[in-house]
Amino acid sequence: MDRWLSIVGIGEDGLAGLGERARALVDRAEVLVGGERHLAMVPEDGRLRLNWSQGLDAGIAAVAEQEGKAVCVLATGDPLNYGIGKRLVERFGIDATEIVPTAGAFAMLAARMGWSLNDGMVRTVSCHAFPIEVLNRHLLPGLKLLILARNGETPAQAAALLTERGFGDSAMTVIEHMGGTDEGRYDTMAEEWEGHRVKDLNVIALHLWAKPDAKVWPETPGLPEDAFRHDGKITKREVRAATLARLAPMPGQLLWDIGAGSGAVAIEWLRAAPGARAVAIERAPDRHEDIEANASSLGVPQLILLKGDAPDCLAEAGAAPDAVFVGGGLSRPGVIEAGLDALKPGGRLVANAVTLEAQQILMRHQKEHGGDLVRIAVARSGSVGEMTAMRPLMEVLQWTWTKPGATRS
Repeated sequence: MDRWLSIVGIGEDGLAGLGERARALVDRAEVLVGGERHLAMVPEDGRLRLNWSQGLDAGIAAVAEQEGKAVCVLATGDPLNYGIGKRLVERFGIDATEIVPTAGAFAMLAARMGWSLNDGMVRTVSCHAFPIEVLNRHLLPGLKLLILARNGETPAQAAALLTERGFGDSAMTVIEHMGGTDEGRYDTMAEEWEGHRVKDLNVIALHLWAKPDAKVWPETPGLPEDAFRHDGKITKREVRAATLARLAPMPGQLLWDIGAGSGAVAIEWLRAAPGARAVAIERAPDRHEDIEANASSLGVPQLILLKGDAPDCLAEAGAAPDAVFVGGGLSRPGVIEAGLDALKPGGRLVANAVTLEAQQILMRHQKEHGGDLVRIAVARSGSVGEMTAMRPLMEVLQWTWTKPGATRS
């Protein structure tokens, strides 16, 4: 098979650290591609060199213009682990591409720490690809995090976040230029980092430890209402857990949360499955800030907020959803119909109604389309004088419908 494009993982030790096959691909290349740091590891010899200075899209377009020549892209460590490899394979296909990884940052950092990557208590996180708030998703006592930093300020940002959230006692290791001749290492606790800035190329290891007063949110659906900022109109935790069970979050799938309110359902969807995606659609301007704050504080800053009225704005939501939740706006004409139409085959729609008028809408759709109707009644204990009684919450009628056809991603 003739593969014109190669992607070679290279470490801080440069060409000397490459295996025989990787070195051969670099040596035979007519065109070298990479960041300035990577290209500087290969002595100048007159070959064409392309970099990413104009951005990835422009760089990939420049690579495409060299198709038919032997092109070698130099990337850090494992090119398919938060690297350029994914974008290049998506653009050119694996049949045109040969990938030779070297030990990536996560593997090397795990080796420095003596942590096994297949240990269920070890997680890898990129604060290069995502905002620092993504760490909030993983603040669970005992977890060990291996983190790719964006720049030299990332360790200070991570330390400040942990300290604010009650995880200041967490052990923290930062390594600069790992594997290079100028490697540097710092071992401390998060609350003792005190804003120290390191070199831009660094990685972070955290062994999380929570103080007694830290608020720790589990990963199971049904977080308490005080985990969210809201105006009182929020799907209660018992109903939310039942709703998430019906929505059935799956890896990589997309949810539309129509009438998102505080964003609680969309946020818990994102926390429930790896690679899950969600769009929160909310018309009320005073709730937009709450949704964004909740997504940040619960570690899912990738939540997309669509500000507008459904169904009018749904054309802006992008790809067809795998699941739709209607928690608000049921009485608006066309909302349910738009959700039903947009769903992929095999997709799930879940709608909750509290008022009698909204419940009548759900009963009409159930009669027309089928699906399941469930009445959810929840009562919580409360004081009555010196005694305790159960106080019922408003009942919720829930309609669940699955679109005919084979499930597809």
